[in-house]
Amino acid sequence: MMEKAGYLQQTRSRAYDSEGLQHDIVELHIRGNRYAIRRSDLVKAVSGKIYVQVEELTRNWNEYLGLTRGLAHVSVSGKALNIDLFEIGSFTLSLLTLRAVLYGRERSVAIGKIPETSAYRFRRTSENQQTIGALG
Repeated sequence: MMEKAGYLQQTRSRAYDSEGLQHDIVELHIRGNRYAIRRSDLVKAVSGKIYVQVEELTRNWNEYLGLTRGLAHVSVSGKALNIDLFEIGSFTLSLLTLRAVLYGRERSVAIGKIPETSAYRFRRTSENQQTIGALG
């Protein structure tokens, strides 16, 4: 079962990048941190299978885009947007609801934390297979 980790919202706000250009953004609030995805990039990601940057969002009189903190992409099934934040983990949200937010029918969409899986769970060994330890 996924736990709620935050939300994505359409705020109609703009943020400046490092070159001083303004971009329409969509805000992500995950685990108490603020992130942004450029709206034009997100529309491209939803319509195709490309990765987009999730950037740090800071406020100092205006909104500013900071370092890239992760990547977002449409899932293989085409039903969700998966967000991989480098230091925090993986998250997901419904693509159907995200489209409603992008086109103004909804204000926000919940983001769920994808549970961590153990590497040993996917490892299959046969009866006679010998295991070798990492340290020798």
